[in-house]
Amino acid sequence: MSNVSLHNVRKVYENGRVAVASASFEIAAGELVVLVGPSGCGKSTLLRMIAGLESITAGDLAIAGTRVNDLAPRDRDIAMVFQNYALYPHMTVAENLAFGMKLRRTPRAEIDRRVGDAARMLGIEALLKLRPAELSGGQRQRVAVGRALVRQPKVFLLDEPLSNLDAKLRLAMRVEIARLHRTLGATMVYVTHDQVEAMTLGHRIVVMSDGHVQQIDTPMRIYEKPANLFVAGFLGSPAMNLLRGRVVRNGAARVDLRTASLPLADVPLPDGADVVVGVRPEDLEPTEGAPPGARIAATLELVEPVGNECFLNLDLDGQPLVARVPPRFAPEVGSRVEFAIDPARLHYFDPRDGKRIDA
Repeated sequence: MSNVSLHNVRKVYENGRVAVASASFEIAAGELVVLVGPSGCGKSTLLRMIAGLESITAGDLAIAGTRVNDLAPRDRDIAMVFQNYALYPHMTVAENLAFGMKLRRTPRAEIDRRVGDAARMLGIEALLKLRPAELSGGQRQRVAVGRALVRQPKVFLLDEPLSNLDAKLRLAMRVEIARLHRTLGATMVYVTHDQVEAMTLGHRIVVMSDGHVQQIDTPMRIYEKPANLFVAGFLGSPAMNLLRGRVVRNGAARVDLRTASLPLADVPLPDGADVVVGVRPEDLEPTEGAPPGARIAATLELVEPVGNECFLNLDLDGQPLVARVPPRFAPEVGSRVEFAIDPARLHYFDPRDGKRIDA
């Protein structure tokens, strides 16, 4: 197990495009950190810099306390699992697992031991004599993970390893990777655009956008206290509702949303200031049986039943609003639906710079 340290790591291409503006954070030995963000945010570029597949324009990158900026990938003692599996089609599973060790002239007995251990751990012992074309997508992904596993590296790097799998296989492989990490206690850096993967796998999440690190924290802390409008709108499915309004301090402090209003916490905003109020879909509670609190009413436009719950898509004075409700709550499309909101569950953001405003 080894730690990974990034200090003002930056990547600028020859055409002037900034892929990673400045990344500074520490990945502890044995930690699983997920880099998450939309396509083009710089997460894969950052992973490739850790691997040595992309040069570093500026800053320092260290693995196990050693600066590795100028080290070749083979000298960094890392193993990478790619999105497209990258298996040799003419080799059997056993040969794919052993190939890297053969290049390093590992003794035959040691190769056999490591291949056997990895195959047992991943449940692919029956596949060792097959070639990649004879495997399912999930089996190929297990082989790709196994090939990294036999290396026994200092750091595992996984670049969107589940994106080619269907939903059921993704869930199974998420469980597999989490179990594997617990068993090995290895340092892992995992890249994904899928927030569910990020939330369920990561000890900590690094949220990125446009080459900038937006927030680093545990999944639930980020979910409960997003640092800015981007994080609030990105993390969560459905995303946090973001409602634009204006501060009114005449009487009880509130945020005016035209025909509705929400209470204003003790935040440093003057009367008349613009503000964005965030509320999670699950924090909108139908007033039928809801406890007292702030109340708003919106027009129902679409009901999305997904089995164990429903998503209500509503219109609040021209602003979209989504509520997560029990499946038995099914008002008619076009009706006005009233919700209670616990004021303590509201979030406030400055629309000028997008930053969170705390009391």
